[in-house]
Amino acid sequence: MSMPIYEYRCEACGHEFEVMQKISDKPVRKCESCGRQKAKRIISQTSFVLKGGGWYATDYSRQAKPKGGSKTGSSDGGSEPGSGKGSDGKSAQAAA
Repeated sequence: MSMPIYEYRCEACGHEFEVMQKISDKPVRKCESCGRQKAKRIISQTSFVLKGGGWYATDYSRQAKPKGGSKTGSSDGGSEPGSGKGSDGKSAQAAA
């Protein structure tokens, strides 16, 4: 089982360091550089990016309401179900 790596910053000297420890372990207080009890856990950026379908950025953000107050039609030129028009804009009855 792998343990998470936590980042710490000393409030006294500004030294930043990483410690691999269990989630249940108490936070480190002693700075490894100056030895004072001023180390605080900091939140750092993650080193991974969520790619592919199934995430908010790819699935839900595209369903935002259209800007400009337009309530009719779609801006991508496609057809809407039940509109009576095909994807080429011609009437479905005329093609039949």
